[in-house]
Amino acid sequence: MSSPVFRSRGTLAPMLLLALPVLAEQTLTMLVGYVDWWLTGHYLEGPSYKAAMGLMAYVLWLFPVMFTAVASGATAMVARFSGAGRTAAAAVATNQAILAGAVLSLVVTLLSWALARPFVAAMRLESEAAQLALQYILIMVPVLPAVMMEQVGLACLRAAGDTVSGLAAKAVVNLLNVTISFALLTGWGPFPEMGWRGLAVGTAVSHCIGGSIMLVLLLAGRFGLKLRWRWMRPQLDIIRRMMRIGIPGGLEMLSVLACHLVYVGIINSMGTAAAAAHGLGVMIESLAYLPGSAFQVAATTLAGQYLGARDRRRAARSAWLCCLVGGGVMSLAGCAFFFLPGPLTAFFTRGPGDETARMTVPLLQLVALTMPSLALTMILTGALRGAGDTRWPLAFTFIGFLGVRIPLACLLAWPEVPLPWSDVVITGFDLGVWGAWCAMLIDVVLRSALVAARFLQGGWTRVKV
Repeated sequence: MSSPVFRSRGTLAPMLLLALPVLAEQTLTMLVGYVDWWLTGHYLEGPSYKAAMGLMAYVLWLFPVMFTAVASGATAMVARFSGAGRTAAAAVATNQAILAGAVLSLVVTLLSWALARPFVAAMRLESEAAQLALQYILIMVPVLPAVMMEQVGLACLRAAGDTVSGLAAKAVVNLLNVTISFALLTGWGPFPEMGWRGLAVGTAVSHCIGGSIMLVLLLAGRFGLKLRWRWMRPQLDIIRRMMRIGIPGGLEMLSVLACHLVYVGIINSMGTAAAAAHGLGVMIESLAYLPGSAFQVAATTLAGQYLGARDRRRAARSAWLCCLVGGGVMSLAGCAFFFLPGPLTAFFTRGPGDETARMTVPLLQLVALTMPSLALTMILTGALRGAGDTRWPLAFTFIGFLGVRIPLACLLAWPEVPLPWSDVVITGFDLGVWGAWCAMLIDVVLRSALVAARFLQGGWTRVKV
């Protein structure tokens, strides 16, 4: 089946064909997290559950990110091959990506099981919230191979131009997830009442279903990407090329997440109330990530396929168009955060008088200011990944997080900041969780400028895949 990139002479139609199904798919994904937060806020009393759910948002981000190296490399290769009309080569790359992902998933599952307890301890949650978080993680670890199949399989299909399959799969997965999670949390109908554990079991079951759907689609040869035993034999040259592209991208995502987790540890150290407010703020903020993620996927696919077709001009133009449209929608979401923070926070709690809701309101108004910069960072980084240019985004991540966000969060949030490897203590501004979010704003603005500068410089169009 031909890619939607070549069905139009312009860039608007291909962009929308790629972005809108992904937007719908991401909306379904978001609804799962929103439902979990709503159920937690209305059926489970106490800030400990909210604090644990806040950390789980990062854990559910961490699990797919661990397969980003394979997914990112596969995306660039499949997009280039598809853009050049080399369907068989794209299929071989997909098979090798699934093989590499399977080996990686085994390693990741064993490590996750061994490191779950130390990880929760490092996040500095108070005892009850920490136990709830550990319980959730241990239920999720066994389904990591299914998470891999979701991530890598979906990345290959998207790179070939197929975004509809992901939408259909997510629709089924999320319907079942919401139903199972609600039933097990509340003991609805014939289901046992499992409380907090029911949310984790519902999520785990949904990932198993999602991985199974991706496997069936690839076995059926969707968009020509058919799994075959003879193509599953290790082809080290392809795997090396994939990893050369994917490892910097994977390291970038893992670095982003690792820095986020250090950042969360800083916030969690301020107590359960601060952790709960941060978690709720991040969950509501994810509403703005929907168009960003959708147009990032479109920019990734279009940049890769246009470069595969040796059309650098349209590759650049499509990325800027994604920024314009996706950034506009994200800015509208920012307006909702700024002008309607009260109703948004009250919806996920027991009303505007809830302590977590009150603490989250100023956080949403602050993050609203970052929307244009966040759109540039997300979407242009996606275009660079689609071109195989993954090293520069990795460098920008280190600069933003290690040079700005983490040290500035400590300085703005804490009353005193001990300097590492010395006895010196600096007096901080003691602004609490709001100060930590100010550091996030400054980091996002800086990284958007760096990514835009790299894109304008144009070296990404000459990267060899």
